[in-house]
Order: sequence, then structure tokens, then C-alpha cells
Amino acid sequence: MMSVESIAVALVGYLLGSIPFGVIVAKRSGVDIYSVGSGNPGATNVLREIGKPAGYLVFSLDFIKGILATTWFMVPIFSVSGDATLGLWGLPGAVLGHTYPLFAKFRGGKGVATAMGGLLGVMPGCLLIGLVSWGVIFYTTRYVAVASIGFGLSLPVCAFVAYWSSDESTGQGAKLFLATVVMAWIIWRHRSNLVRLREGTENRFERKRKH
Repeated sequence: MMSVESIAVALVGYLLGSIPFGVIVAKRSGVDIYSVGSGNPGATNVLREIGKPAGYLVFSLDFIKGILATTWFMVPIFSVSGDATLGLWGLPGAVLGHTYPLFAKFRGGKGVATAMGGLLGVMPGCLLIGLVSWGVIFYTTRYVAVASIGFGLSLPVCAFVAYWSSDESTGQGAKLFLATVVMAWIIWRHRSNLVRLREGTENRFERKRKH
């Protein structure tokens, strides 16, 4: 049963995740991000349509809101709890908020950057493995969607290894469940990309040619 503290962490996580940084940054550049490119307000579409500085800024801000969602309650001024496992409620809250943001008419991004930030707060080891997986897959395929799905798939594998090699008192069972949920959510949010990959129409970052 959820405690009052876990409900509070999940709710604050959702509200933090709902801050539509992609929409805000694009609007400051005079662009309606929903009407250009893929129409997605995430960092990748911002990068493609506005430029690298804007794209990297959106990624960083989305990453940071994930971190905050899983750690804010441990700051003494809030006097909520010093129990780090409460962050397990903040992560899904933040990802849900990012993908269905209250402050942007529930039209959000894929949630990968926010999930990465949240994982830094609750499962840093699995985040590292996921980032390596993302990097290797993107380098070999040049598809952000494929790399993001690979990132998602790596999470429950990492969490299972941690669960298998430790006792339940460390909360690894809950982390394994959370990692599986995040994986499923990432794949679900990329279902349109999977269709485009099958049809050969998915956007791809081409390698720069050396002169």
C-alpha cells in the first residue's frame, strides 16, 4: 500500500515531469515544436529543427527534472524523508509527467532523458550500463530511436543481475519491477518509430564526411 510520502513523491515527480522544456525552448526561438519535424517536443526533435545548442539544453533540463523527481524529498528543508527508496515513486511520476504533461495539454515527449535523470537518483549503476548501450547502438546504427529502445532493454537486465546477487532488504525487487516498467514504457512510446523503421522512413543521423 502506498504511504502518504510515496504519493507525495510520485505527485511532485509528475508535476516536475510536466514542465515542457522542449516547448518552452522552442517557443523562445520562435518555433512551435509541435508543427515541425516529427512534432515531438523532445530534445531530439528540438535538436533537428532548431539546432544543437537548443537540443542539448532541452536534454539537460529534462535530465535534471528526472534527478529532482527522485531526490528532492531528501533535502532537509522539505522534511519528507531521508529514505532514498522513495525515489522509486518519483521516477515513474516524472516519466509520466514528461510524456503526458499537465502544463502542455498532455502532449509530451518520449521520456528517455527524464528517465535517465531519474535513474541517476535511484539506479546509477544501471544508468551507466544503459548509457553505454545507448552510445554503442547509436554509433553503429545512427538511429536515436533504436538506441533509446536498446537503453530501455538494458535496464531490466541490469536490475535482474543486481536482484539475483543481493538480498531483498536492499529493495532490488522493487528496482527490477521499476526497470521493467520503464523499459515497457520506452518501447511503447517509440511504437511509431518502430513502424517507420519497418517502412524505412525513420530519421537517421548521418555521419559527417571527412574532407
